Amino acid sequence: MKRKHHDLDAWQVSIDLVKDVYCLSSSFPSHEVYALTSQIRRCAVSVPSNIAEGSARLTTNEFIHFLGIARGSLSELETQLIIARELGYLPTDQLPSEKLDRLFALISGLISHQRKRVEK
Repeated sequence: MKRKHHDLDAWQVSIDLVKDVYCLSSSFPSHEVYALTSQIRRCAVSVPSNIAEGSARLTTNEFIHFLGIARGSLSELETQLIIARELGYLPTDQLPSEKLDRLFALISGLISHQRKRVEK
């Protein structure tokens, strides 16, 4: 059964980002499995999860709230990927900057759109 969040570009791009993050983090040192690797993966998974949960809520304000959480998780993910790069676990050219930027814009656009719906 198809849910309404499946049609959202932000959800689709965030699913792709999760796959990218799992591939990128698979090469991190084994001593990071329960530290940075785990944290990065949890943040990545949090983004589409919160988009999905918010879209299934009963009110637009609840959806906006969960989109804000997704955007926060995305910022946290970006920070952790930069830390991984600074520690030498991730080459600069493998940082998914374009996807992060696109997803941040998509989520921000969704928030704006939903806020306009509330104001009507």
